[in-house]
Amino acid sequence: MTHSTRPRTEEPSLGELVSEITDDLGRLLRQEVALARAELKGEAAKAGKAAGMLGGAGFAGGMVALLLSLAAAYGLGNVMDLGWATLLVAAVWAVIGAVLYFRGRAAMRSVSPKPEQTLQTLKEDAQWARHPTT
Repeated sequence: MTHSTRPRTEEPSLGELVSEITDDLGRLLRQEVALARAELKGEAAKAGKAAGMLGGAGFAGGMVALLLSLAAAYGLGNVMDLGWATLLVAAVWAVIGAVLYFRGRAAMRSVSPKPEQTLQTLKEDAQWARHPTT
């Protein structure tokens, strides 16, 4: 007889109790792993976005270096109009790079390396296991 079809007056055997506890612990462990996986997936997505912004800042920095070099070359070549135009474009890239850098850095700081919710529920589970009646 399974425990769901067993008459209420019959006491469960030790084997049945151990089996139920094992099943419950296995289910709990699977749920905790699923929760940790979901939390880590969310954190990885945030880290990916932050890394993309930092990559954009790196690209913008490369553009600044290239365009500043071109501006200096044209400026020294006495073609002031073209040089100043190139310098203006480099300044715009510098602003874009700075904005991307600071946004990426701020986003990276919000990434948590630990699955906080899973750690909290594991602590609660351990406390319950020590004192199941409280």
